[in-house]
Amino acid sequence: MRSTLLGRTVLAVFAARTWLAMIYLLSGLPIAVVTFTLAIVGVALSVGLLPLALLGVPVAALTLVACSGLATLERARAALMLDVRITPPVYRSAGDKGGWARGRVVLKDPARWRQLAGVVLGLPFTTCGFAVAASVWGVAVALLFLPAYNSHLPNGRASAFGWGIVGTSDMVASVVCGALLLMMAPWATWACARANVWLDKALFGLPAAQLAAARVGELEQSRTRMVVAADTDRRRLERDLHDGAQARLVSLAMDLGRARTHLDDDPQAARALVEQAHEQAKTALAELRSLVRGLHPPVLADRGLDAALSGLAALCPVPVTVSVKLQTRPSQTVEAIAYFIVAEALTNVAKHAQATSASVTVRSDSQVLHVVVRDDGRGGARPGGPGLTGLADRAQAVDGRLWVRSPLGGPTEIEAELPCA
Repeated sequence: MRSTLLGRTVLAVFAARTWLAMIYLLSGLPIAVVTFTLAIVGVALSVGLLPLALLGVPVAALTLVACSGLATLERARAALMLDVRITPPVYRSAGDKGGWARGRVVLKDPARWRQLAGVVLGLPFTTCGFAVAASVWGVAVALLFLPAYNSHLPNGRASAFGWGIVGTSDMVASVVCGALLLMMAPWATWACARANVWLDKALFGLPAAQLAAARVGELEQSRTRMVVAADTDRRRLERDLHDGAQARLVSLAMDLGRARTHLDDDPQAARALVEQAHEQAKTALAELRSLVRGLHPPVLADRGLDAALSGLAALCPVPVTVSVKLQTRPSQTVEAIAYFIVAEALTNVAKHAQATSASVTVRSDSQVLHVVVRDDGRGGARPGGPGLTGLADRAQAVDGRLWVRSPLGGPTEIEAELPCA
């Protein structure tokens, strides 16, 4: 247990997540300076021009609109570098009103004023965050490598800085302290990045109350679509049973009845009827197995996602590579949803994509199961289509998310995140 924790702590120093967070803080500093300057200049101009025939009103409206654009940039930066998706706020709509009316709507919109506050507060937040993270890294590296450059310091020792380090034991203590501080540096970096993300969510994103209301609305719509989809699946299952297995079982019963009638007077005809009934029974059994496999494939329950997805890939007419790496096996519900997402995506690849190859990648950590299906087809898949909407509803049923990226000309990528915990 201790060795695992120590290993994770050491690996965190070199992890891409750590350095993406550091790049996020570093890149945010010049952006914050520019955006802060634009916001302050806009506010100052609007206040200064207000007595001149209310010329400050359009300047204030333009400043708020510009802050909305800057907020969009910050949300995109958080998503790109930290993989944090911030839901944008809902702005008040002016409809088809004129310019002055649009300006009044902008000025009365609390979401835009929150974004102005976020732009103004972004500079001190970003500056403090970067300063703390850079200081921790800098002091850690300085202490760790002090023995290498101590002799080149003034007076030939680190005591020139007032530290009083003169002996070998002090050098060892410096290296140990530097190593410990270096292991703490990733946590400090993540904490500073999370503080910035907290500010972005509070001022650049949808407020918590509206976010909860929107989430409830999404769940209600998803529940309605899932009920309709379940009813459609039930009707399809009834139709398949009625037209397939049930009809064959009825024919099987009739053949067996005729065979029993001819059993004494015409054994050869009875034998032929029994053989025909046997074939009908095998066909009906195969159809029932196919229906059961469509509900929940047995291989998924017995051998897990890797084997089940490999079976899907083998049945797809397009060459598919499958890569599955799971820390722990997810629940049966999450496994089934991931399986059907891949099954539907590969079906679309075979029917519509005109692709020459595809890939399925499944990864998991302690919290989330990531599923990505890519193909090199023509693209143009519509996220609002019935098939993809059904996949999104399946993901939302377990509080997951599904994204579709399919520009015209391809490639197409379907990504799903399903909670494991």
